[in-house]
Amino acid sequence: MTFPELAAQTLQPQAEQMADYTAYIPERHTAPQSWYASVADARIHWYDLIAGFPERLDIHDPAGRYQRRMQFELDAVASRHHLFFALTRPPVRFDADGTVHWGFFSLKLTLPLLVGQEKKRDSISFELKVPFAATLKKPMVQLTPNYVTLNWGGLVETFSIHDILLAHAPDKVACQVVYVGQTHDPEAQLSRAHLPALQKLHARHKEDLDTLLLVQQLDVKVNCASGDPAELPHNAHPRAAAVLQGERMDLLEAALIRYFEGATPLPRKEDERQLRRERVTAVQEANNLVQFTIDLQWPELGAYDRIGSGQVTAATRHLLSCFVADGEVIVSRMTPPEPAKGAKV
Repeated sequence: MTFPELAAQTLQPQAEQMADYTAYIPERHTAPQSWYASVADARIHWYDLIAGFPERLDIHDPAGRYQRRMQFELDAVASRHHLFFALTRPPVRFDADGTVHWGFFSLKLTLPLLVGQEKKRDSISFELKVPFAATLKKPMVQLTPNYVTLNWGGLVETFSIHDILLAHAPDKVACQVVYVGQTHDPEAQLSRAHLPALQKLHARHKEDLDTLLLVQQLDVKVNCASGDPAELPHNAHPRAAAVLQGERMDLLEAALIRYFEGATPLPRKEDERQLRRERVTAVQEANNLVQFTIDLQWPELGAYDRIGSGQVTAATRHLLSCFVADGEVIVSRMTPPEPAKGAKV
């Protein structure tokens, strides 16, 4: 026997689930599209510190607070569709046994460094700015190999060696891309150093090189006779918007893997490459994508804005023209236009 009230109660959630499901299937345009992707925001994190997390961080220690803050930042991007590069650079450390020097009648600070595997002695100089909460005119400086701590009395600032180099290094040592990936991950493996591919790369490089993460938010502008599908009212639903953004990042990731890692990258297994080919084809067809351009430049990265790989010559800008053929993203590097006269380079 069927009770109408119970039947209605049983069927209603299914109907609601169906409505909810169709609500986040993106509405599409049939007109051909082309995309232009550029870097909207970029942040550098020192992966060696993340990989070396102790079981419990001491949040009373400035270095512990620094590491916890970095973990929180990487946890936050796990819910977003951003791209990241794993970068390697020659190791640099503060010389904790060296001497800190101050400029005469100024806040010019000179810190001793140890550079490379041979630990060649060097130094870096820069002018400090007095923080608003400072109660001392000149901070007390404490060095460890990885960090410099500036105690201003009412405030303690902590910077890693790579923070200081990024902001103040006069020379630009090229960063090498060894892996391209996405931050979106419900398990947040990146922030806990649990991503298997990165674990293997880090184990291979940690004795000889420092490993950094460059997390990038990419902005995609769509050129289409019918407009950008993301601007349709239906696609304002957060899940529909996430599906579209995920598709775009999947295609950009595939292009950058091909560009920086090569056609048959060593860290990628054949089943992963096959799944990516199928995904690339599906996204290209769903969006009727004819061509897309990727414009990578990172002026806010200071001394770390020269990036290359084993496949690509290092540069401060990479302008790429891409299209999809037989499940593969074909990438061609273009010569960037000359900057306008008087423009800042």
